[in-house]
Amino acid sequence: MIKDNQKIFNRLHLVMDACIIAVSYALAYYIRFYISKPGPEVGDLPGRDYFMMLFAIIPLYMVLYYKCNVYTPKRTARRRHEIGKIIQANAIGIAVFILFLYIVLKEINISRGMLLLFFCLNIFITGCSRILLRKSLQTMRSRGYNLKHILLVGYSRAAEEYIDRILDNPEWGYVVCGILDEHVPRGATYKGVKVLGTIGNLEYILPENKMDEIAITLALKDYDMLEEIVGICEKAGVHTKFIPDYNSVIPTHPYTEDLMGLPVINIRRVPLTNTVNVVIKRTVDIIGALVGIVVMSPVMLVIALMIKLTSPGPVIFKQERIGLHNKPFYMYKFRTMEVQSPNEEKKAWTVRGDRRVTPFGRFLRRTSLDELPQFFNILKGDMSLVGPRPERPLFVDKFKEEIPRYMVKHQVRPGLTGWAQVSGYRGDTSIRKRIDYDLYYIENWTLGFDIKILFMTFFTGFINKNAY
Repeated sequence: MIKDNQKIFNRLHLVMDACIIAVSYALAYYIRFYISKPGPEVGDLPGRDYFMMLFAIIPLYMVLYYKCNVYTPKRTARRRHEIGKIIQANAIGIAVFILFLYIVLKEINISRGMLLLFFCLNIFITGCSRILLRKSLQTMRSRGYNLKHILLVGYSRAAEEYIDRILDNPEWGYVVCGILDEHVPRGATYKGVKVLGTIGNLEYILPENKMDEIAITLALKDYDMLEEIVGICEKAGVHTKFIPDYNSVIPTHPYTEDLMGLPVINIRRVPLTNTVNVVIKRTVDIIGALVGIVVMSPVMLVIALMIKLTSPGPVIFKQERIGLHNKPFYMYKFRTMEVQSPNEEKKAWTVRGDRRVTPFGRFLRRTSLDELPQFFNILKGDMSLVGPRPERPLFVDKFKEEIPRYMVKHQVRPGLTGWAQVSGYRGDTSIRKRIDYDLYYIENWTLGFDIKILFMTFFTGFINKNAY
């Protein structure tokens, strides 16, 4: 059974990591004292004292690796998440060790350069070992070894999506042995996975102990059976996971609360409802808008002169859009079209070959330079540097009836640029896809994510092939 092999594998993992820590430490010592200079000098801490510290360092790092979830199963985990946990554990470890040396032992003669080398080497060697191990296991699994056998309880959309992902990723080493369901007849198949019988057969299958995992994939209408199924699985001592059939409602990373022992799931996790996050983002918006106005002011002056010289009418065009908390505001842009009556302007988006767009306006739209006046919207607080793009009221009224979760985008400030835009969904593109990207941004916001989007906008996002 794979769970027996897993225990041996975990122990070998611990031994390997302990050896890597010792080797990294020894290498750092050798590089610092025998490569960067001829050898230890008078006043240097003796080598014996350095290596005696390993008796504290190795146990400390083993505990930190465990606490930072470095040893949790990673069949489906992304590589960057695993490396991130290794960096986190090492950062905490070196900080604790230095504090212990300087504050508790009051040892000031230890080489800080050697400790920095150890920190970098240990992350590098441990990371490389994890990548090699991951590649080796993926190769074994793709060839039919180290497989984890799973039984699905319940036929539903969740079951089909789960099977789809497993079949698309053979390197995970999962094998779905079959499905139990009350409504789908025995012998029915989905992509080669058969329905083996009813859920009542679970009590006879589990005692044979041939399954590594049970995945509960009940349809919504069968959730009254959930408690009984969990009880049967726990009685048999088999690892059980629950894959809900409401992923279209509950996000991938739901926000949960503990209400005096009662778990509460928030339907939508929005990090920007947190006051600290709001203050951080608003501060970055103000600084970014001021820098943008100062840096781009010569460009904006030239654009204003060109608009005046090439077509009659105002330089700035303002249009009503819907922003944070569904409140309307006027968004500023450089005028790119002939002056129209308000009723004509509201009719529709611009399309390819639209005669209303001026020749210079077409250039501005293609390069997104018409958006520069929105730096002033950001200063006013109507918009943010990064966020979902705002839409006109008539289209908001239309899309909220046609596209599920469309109005969620108004839980944050609209942006000058956004995740959907840098991913290619700008101008005349799929609104549904755009909303999917907007929702991902809203639920996964971080300051780092904003910075990534701004860099992508700067390097790839100015030329808009879908703007007409």
